[in-house]
Amino acid sequence: MTHRVTLMPGDGIGPEVASAALEVVAASGAQIEWDEVMVGQPAIKEFGTPLPDAVLRSLKKTRVGIKGPVTTQVGKGFPSANVTLRKQLDLFANLRPVLSLPGVKARYKNIDLVIVRENTEDLYAGVEHRLTPGVVGSMKIITWDACTRIAKFAFEYAVERGRKKVTAVHKANIMKIADGLFLEACRKIAKRYPPIEYEEVIVDALSMKLVVNPYQFDILLCTNLYGDIISDLCAGLVGGLGVVPGANFGKRGAVFETVHGSAPDIAGRGIANPTAMILAAELMLRHLGESAAADRIHDALINVLSSRRKKSLTPDIGGSGTTQGFTEALLAAMRGLTESELTRPYAVQGRIA
Repeated sequence: MTHRVTLMPGDGIGPEVASAALEVVAASGAQIEWDEVMVGQPAIKEFGTPLPDAVLRSLKKTRVGIKGPVTTQVGKGFPSANVTLRKQLDLFANLRPVLSLPGVKARYKNIDLVIVRENTEDLYAGVEHRLTPGVVGSMKIITWDACTRIAKFAFEYAVERGRKKVTAVHKANIMKIADGLFLEACRKIAKRYPPIEYEEVIVDALSMKLVVNPYQFDILLCTNLYGDIISDLCAGLVGGLGVVPGANFGKRGAVFETVHGSAPDIAGRGIANPTAMILAAELMLRHLGESAAADRIHDALINVLSSRRKKSLTPDIGGSGTTQGFTEALLAAMRGLTESELTRPYAVQGRIA
């Protein structure tokens, strides 16, 4: 079966890591027809906006997209293309699997966490205004419907993936009404899933507990802002944003993405690590029902990272190689995998979705 997918390479190192992912997906055996569209800086130059109408038109047709990193200016410029995309398509659930990978230097080993983040409201609603000169207000928007559906998403994911516990992350001791509503919705949904353990942790306490002992958590259920911050913290437990993918789900589609920045300082140098983009592609293939292709990619990645060959790895993970060298090592590993190797215990236990 051929799948039509919207491709958004992004900017900075985006086109480089996207190119690597395309080569790997092509070698996986999955049949993908790509509809490539511009986002980010190239789109601003061409169309005067980081998110042209063509992007939304394509995604509404394909209902599946994959996106590289996109530059977002701080304190000025256009609204975030990432946030706008999620709002326009109502991609209400952000999924961040955080998994330890062999060969990647990190403070912890054998981490297997999932962050489920509400994607459409909270402070990201962007409702801001100037009250008086020197005084501004930003509104934290929390609704019952959004809280209920993200809680249901988290518990359904737990059941489908055999997860044991969901932890709701909040600051209801201070924001008693807004975060209180979130907890009320989570508690209501939790009662429908008695086999899944449910707990609640204040966000600042969670940050400390994750650093001290991350193994006590399984799925972290968060509102938008807390989820954004906590997911980056968790990425730091396994080596950084360069080795963690992201996915955004709604009723009418899904977009898979890198969660790291566009790294303009190394763009064009050919040394960007494509791991996050390749893992995002793996998530996409699983969503499309292409499990065998996804398994082939994941096991090849484990193979290359485990080898610790400096020429096959990019500098950020201790190598001396290039993006293309890393990609070629992956392609060689994929050609060498047998069916028996695709069922190795690590691969079975360590897949990201």
